[in-house]
Amino acid sequence: MKPVPKKITFTDIARDLTEGISAGRYPVNSLLPTEMALCTQYGTSRHTVRAALNELQQAGLVSRKKNVGTRVESDQPHNAFRPSLASLDDLIQFSHTYVRKLQEVASEKVKGDRADDIRCKNGSTRIRISSLRMDSANALLPVGWTDIYVDPAYADIAETIRQSPDVLVSTLLEARHGRRIEQIEQEIRAVTIEGPMARSLQVAVGTAGLKILRWYWDAAGDLFEASVSIHPAERFSVSMLLKRS
Repeated sequence: MKPVPKKITFTDIARDLTEGISAGRYPVNSLLPTEMALCTQYGTSRHTVRAALNELQQAGLVSRKKNVGTRVESDQPHNAFRPSLASLDDLIQFSHTYVRKLQEVASEKVKGDRADDIRCKNGSTRIRISSLRMDSANALLPVGWTDIYVDPAYADIAETIRQSPDVLVSTLLEARHGRRIEQIEQEIRAVTIEGPMARSLQVAVGTAGLKILRWYWDAAGDLFEASVSIHPAERFSVSMLLKRS
């Protein structure tokens, strides 16, 4: 049986084009290939190519003008940490690119605002998995901090998590306990990053950030995992595509 070829994501294309710009294959002031040419080159859709070019534009590498094309403006990104999530596939790709640097696995009684965040009864016991997310290609700065909460029945997942820093915890739960994701609900809030969290993320106290809450549901409609992530705003973005129903 032939191996299934890996699906090309917009982050793969953005990374390859960024490397091409840095290496001089696409010099400053030159035009990148057209969208259609890039679709052919990478064997993907125009939507995926446009998402990749948007990432380059956000990083300050290119500018885009109608009837002109995509012009290279700089050979160095203004900010090397700006992943963008729009789908489950993007979330999985994110886990491969921004690997988990495990900080702590602990049993915790979840109370107050945090219990509200993860939608559990005040005082409920959960296994908390705390990690920094680091760029696998450049581990100088963390892109964010994530606390993942799972039922104590899944405490045996801790060692597997340590051994698989580039795999989503939900994927590991599916493999070990059969809890398959049916849907992920996500909520984004603006926050300021304070105290110990600011030190962990290497930002000044009071820095603007994004707090992302995710709830993972199985086919039976049961919530089996919840996470709370904090990202410095300048290192992270969330994109979404809205379509008329």
